[in-house]
Formats: sequence, structure tokens, C-alpha cells
Amino acid sequence: MNDVKSLMKSFVYALKGIKWALCNERNFRIHITCMCYMFYFLLRYDFFVVSKTEICILLLSCALVLGGELINTGIEKADDTVSKERKRTIAISKDAAAGAVLVFAIFSVIIGVVIMFQPEAFGLLFNHYATEPVYLLFLVLSLIVALLFIFKFRSFINLIKGKKK
Repeated sequence: MNDVKSLMKSFVYALKGIKWALCNERNFRIHITCMCYMFYFLLRYDFFVVSKTEICILLLSCALVLGGELINTGIEKADDTVSKERKRTIAISKDAAAGAVLVFAIFSVIIGVVIMFQPEAFGLLFNHYATEPVYLLFLVLSLIVALLFIFKFRSFINLIKGKKK
């Protein structure tokens, strides 16, 4: 029974780490937002022809970016705990972790472009929004909400908790 309890605790700790990153790391929120829009367009409209294998590749690519961002955050926080001074090895550690996320993100974008580069699908999507302006309005409003989520979410959370900047 202790093994099950220990396993459950590890899931709780992992979810706490994801929650912390979501609330405190702007880049994590950027990656989440981009991923949500991509999968929304893929799943909402049948304009794009994407195989199950390609969906799995996109999911794996997104998982690498988000996982990389979490690892990067962990390294940064551990480095900050070890020393508040600006030491060369700590700077290298942080830069290398951030570089890993950048590599994951760049290759994820390339993978997305290779899989989703379907000019006909984008033409149909454009026509959909051109002929249904109410959907365009919802898209614009969702982009505003997404930008607030990315750049002001932490302020919103602090406001709810009653903290000042």
C-alpha cells in the first residue's frame, strides 16, 4: 500500500510542478497556447489532411518542448538556490538548458510546417473566416485572451491571491 501512496504522491508533485510552471513561466504559457491553437485548427476543421502518425509526431514534438521547458525551469530554480551570485558555470547551465528548449521549439515548428504545409487547406480556412466574419471575431477575441493568458496570467493569479507585485 505504501508503494501506491508513494506513486500517487509523485503524480501530485509532478502536477504541482506543471501548475507552478503554468502560473510562473511565460514561455511555458506561450508553448501551451501555440499547441492549443495548432490542435484546435487540426481537429476543428477538416481542411487539413493529417494522418494518425503525423498527429503522434506533433504530440511528441509538443511534449518535448513542454518537457524541455519544465526541465529548464527546474535547472534555473536549482541554480538560483545554489548561488545568487553570477557564476560562470551557473550561467552556462542556465543558457544550455534554455538552448535545449530553443532547439526543441525550432524543430517542433519545422515539423509543424512540414506536416501542415497544405496551401489548399489554408485557402479553405481563409475562405471560412472571410465568409463567416463572426468566426473571425471569435478568433480575434481568442487571440486577445491568449495574449492576456501569456503576458498577464501571473498578475491575475497574484491579484486573486491578494499579492502585490
